[in-house]
Amino acid sequence: MEICRASRQLPPINLRFDQKAAFRPATVRCNILNPKENGKLSIGDQMFILGMGFVGQFFAADLKNKGWAVSGSCTSVAKKKKMEELGYQAYVFDANDPRPEILEILKHHTHLVISIPPLKGLGDPVLRHKGLVESVLKDGTLRWLVYLSSTSVYGDCGGAWVDEDYPVKPSSEIARARLSAEEEWLCLGYNLGIAAHVFRLGGIYGPGRSAVDTILKQEPLSKGQKTRLLKNYTSRVHVADICQALHASISKPSPGKIYNIVDDDPAPREEVFELAQKLVDGKFPGRGKKLYIPPERTESVVTEKSSGGEKRVSNARMKNELGVKLLHPTYRSGLQSIIEKMDSSLLPSSPGS
Repeated sequence: MEICRASRQLPPINLRFDQKAAFRPATVRCNILNPKENGKLSIGDQMFILGMGFVGQFFAADLKNKGWAVSGSCTSVAKKKKMEELGYQAYVFDANDPRPEILEILKHHTHLVISIPPLKGLGDPVLRHKGLVESVLKDGTLRWLVYLSSTSVYGDCGGAWVDEDYPVKPSSEIARARLSAEEEWLCLGYNLGIAAHVFRLGGIYGPGRSAVDTILKQEPLSKGQKTRLLKNYTSRVHVADICQALHASISKPSPGKIYNIVDDDPAPREEVFELAQKLVDGKFPGRGKKLYIPPERTESVVTEKSSGGEKRVSNARMKNELGVKLLHPTYRSGLQSIIEKMDSSLLPSSPGS
């Protein structure tokens, strides 16, 4: 299986799901602009975010507040207009029909976040043209990139604690595609002398996307959500802490490194929804619909397993090497922060009101 073509000998890559990736440090290319010093912004730094979704928009706003020039891609003209109204240079990128022109835009940026999931049967939409990607970017100013992956690449680990050296055994097609994309982006970074990283994210939540929001929207749980409620462990991370980790990596790049980006508490979703219900009932009495369904009343769900698998994901490397101090080490802090900032006037009307 060919992962990449390197101009020099490449160290072993995770060719099989039970092998560990091993990369020698690549030389970070900083000859175009001054490198970061003590985490300070260098003149001319520009960030491109491939996929301005939930994480992408949150990080873009954070970067903008810190003085960065930020551009990104979205999937429609309507979203492009919205991004431009927020002050970002936006470009439409169709993952099903990627246009090479976007590569010419990427080459003029210094930093890149890839937040586009792989497609079934196609894999990473950008790396479908990896030869062209490499040839265009080699003469550009890009010097740092991170691919946002998922802890789903570990598969079912029987509830064990897993770190970045734990054998990966993805069980779904999408998880296998994510693992392949991880390898290819790291390989691309190595070939180009770019500090490339992989962030394996836990379940992402934050303002507008949390158990609190699910309850307030009063929509029934999907089959998948009901199934995940039965898991003993779910590793998650607040979007603000993802941003913290991204900033830390920019300030302290470590080419070829993989990091688990999760909080300290891989708690079951049942506990999360129970707390969310209490918080909603306390601040907005009568506005939230109780959504949790006890397992004994969902016999058809009990026999099914979540595609993510049972595992507890360790964040020790993120803390020790990147120096990240979590804003929300558990879901308790995260949900409390979300509901404290909610305005009742902005909530959807309750039925019958």
